[in-house]
Amino acid sequence: MSSPNQRMGRRRKKTQKRRILFFTLFLPLLLVVSTGAGYGAFLYKKAETIVSDSYMNDGREKSALRDAEVHPLEDNVSILFMGIDDNKRRNYGDNTRTDALVLATLNVKDKTIKMISIPRDTYAYIPEEEDYNKINHAHVVGGPKATIEAVEELLDVPVDYYVRLNFYAFVDVVNALDGVKFNVPYDIREKDSSDVHYTYVKEGMQTLNGEEALAVARTRHADSDIERGKRQQQMLQAITKKATSFNSLTKYDELLEAVGSNMRTNLTFSEMKSLITYAESDKGMNYESLSLKGTDDFLASGAYIYRADETELEVIKGKLQRHLGIEPSDDSSADEDSESEEESYSTE
Repeated sequence: MSSPNQRMGRRRKKTQKRRILFFTLFLPLLLVVSTGAGYGAFLYKKAETIVSDSYMNDGREKSALRDAEVHPLEDNVSILFMGIDDNKRRNYGDNTRTDALVLATLNVKDKTIKMISIPRDTYAYIPEEEDYNKINHAHVVGGPKATIEAVEELLDVPVDYYVRLNFYAFVDVVNALDGVKFNVPYDIREKDSSDVHYTYVKEGMQTLNGEEALAVARTRHADSDIERGKRQQQMLQAITKKATSFNSLTKYDELLEAVGSNMRTNLTFSEMKSLITYAESDKGMNYESLSLKGTDDFLASGAYIYRADETELEVIKGKLQRHLGIEPSDDSSADEDSESEEESYSTE
């Protein structure tokens, strides 16, 4: 009989061969849309058309955890970024699992952003199924709405908006920016966007093209889902810095093209434009990165899951609730002495 470690090794080998990780931290591109709208009627109209074509209502008037509707220009809001494997060769369509989930909370007064990466194998209650499962399974049974409800159930905060995209948008965005500078932590060999060939990236600081950046964002050969989540957020910082720089103004047309049909969101054009206020802050775009601690585990069936640490989960809930101006529960109020991992950074 194989040990849990042996089963873990086989599982990782299998998922690494098949998995496409999508860059779902889409806030910089939303800012590009809203910023680019200020550089002429052509870009404005193009941005408006793309966002309108990408709009897909999630079936809710508002979050069930909200007393009233919110607007990012006036209220603290949250955005759930979903990455899906929409590889044409695999023809998943809307029934695919989410390959990455990141919740961002935005505080309108402080112009600060907190982000929490949710490992795709996190064991969570799926309201759509009325049962527990890996959180990435929610999208299979109910698309964005079921995923939103599962995240709300896990973190006990409202999810006001969602942005769903596939890896084609990520690769095209990075290429449109003529690459991004990134300090690659170790030598990487990963499947490319076709899920057929391999991309090789050397360790060290360098300018990455789209395929190379995807390889860095998706790999976990030498670390874990938690480290990969941190790396995705570091990549967000790099792309944001490049996308909002003066030298990138001429690239906005290409960036909008990169979005194209690769995005679905319930953000309207007006709501998306209001996000520019977070980039115009005197402090620059101010992020705090949070990690969801937990342990590797197995179900009786032998299926691998990631089990969130209950104490740390309550700490995360409290941080997000306070950032959104929501009264935290008693269990999540005492987080000052917590050892939960977090990093703060700015794009200034």
